Amino acid sequence: MAEVDYYELLGVSRGASAAEVKSAYRALAKVMHPDAGGTAGTFRMLQLAYETLTDPTRRARYDLGDADEPVPATAAPRTRRPTPRRDFGDDPNYVPKLPRIDPRGIPWWAGVDVGERVRYVPQVGPGHAPVVVALASLIVLLSILLAINLSPLLLAVVLVLVAATVVVLVRMGRGLLAAKREHQAFTAEIGTSRSFGLPGDRAEKLTAELLAKYLTRLPGVRIFHGLGLPESVFADVDHAVLCGHRLVLIESKLWLPGHYEADETGAMWRNGHPFRGGAVRLDDSIDAFAELLPGVDVRGAVLIYPSRAGDVSTGDPDDALAPPMSPQRFVVELGQWLAADPSTVDRDVFRAVLDRVVS
Repeated sequence: MAEVDYYELLGVSRGASAAEVKSAYRALAKVMHPDAGGTAGTFRMLQLAYETLTDPTRRARYDLGDADEPVPATAAPRTRRPTPRRDFGDDPNYVPKLPRIDPRGIPWWAGVDVGERVRYVPQVGPGHAPVVVALASLIVLLSILLAINLSPLLLAVVLVLVAATVVVLVRMGRGLLAAKREHQAFTAEIGTSRSFGLPGDRAEKLTAELLAKYLTRLPGVRIFHGLGLPESVFADVDHAVLCGHRLVLIESKLWLPGHYEADETGAMWRNGHPFRGGAVRLDDSIDAFAELLPGVDVRGAVLIYPSRAGDVSTGDPDDALAPPMSPQRFVVELGQWLAADPSTVDRDVFRAVLDRVVS
């Protein structure tokens, strides 16, 4: 029987809520992690205490002294029943690495013109084409006026047309200059950066590296880290990738190796069993951003990295709003989806997403 009481280890009462347990765990993890001077065994015990007390089923069994958990002193002793073999969680000494993806295995990679000029929408000002047309019309009218002898009446008509064309040209020129100033202000606001915000934990940093390494091949891609939902000041979404009028929201997870799938309700499964090792919050985030950005196609993905030696695989996305994906699968499939409009940046959509970055 283990001698450590999980409630005492976390410093919470037996009636503590899941939120209080989580807060206590986060505070202790900062000082008990091996990287901060703690030991691997003590940190693993802390993790096991957190996992047990935040899972209602495991906590109830723990409080009763059932299952492979410490038994409170007030509980009557029970006969230990055999328990199935299980995973023992993360390996604190394991450092996940970003997988190398051969561009030859990315269907959309070769079809992208990396030097293509970015097209900013909505269009501000008249653009160059109307100005050129108006100027050409003015030249034609002046040529006619100089080439032939016109009657006074016809000459007056031509002069009126020339004057009208000049007025149009002046207005178009002003609009073109205003559009240029607006574009300069926009680019000065965002600089030359294509990534905004800061990633958080190790898994988020891996995803940030993945997005910068592969998806920035699309000229119009803009990447965001740490976004809050409308009316929120917290980073509710780990990452977002915007390209044209397509937006993908991403959560980054450091979970045990295995095969992950999401069912029709969005619940996560691992190796054919309900997964209780972590939660996904993307469904509500997708709905919130779809409402915030009408006309934008919003999708989600849960990127999973192994927390110990082993591989991660995922099933078919099917109809899940936020299916689990390996990094390789994300680059291939979501990159293909984003590449449908590789060079467009919508100023209004960009600003709306950038405004939600809180990290």
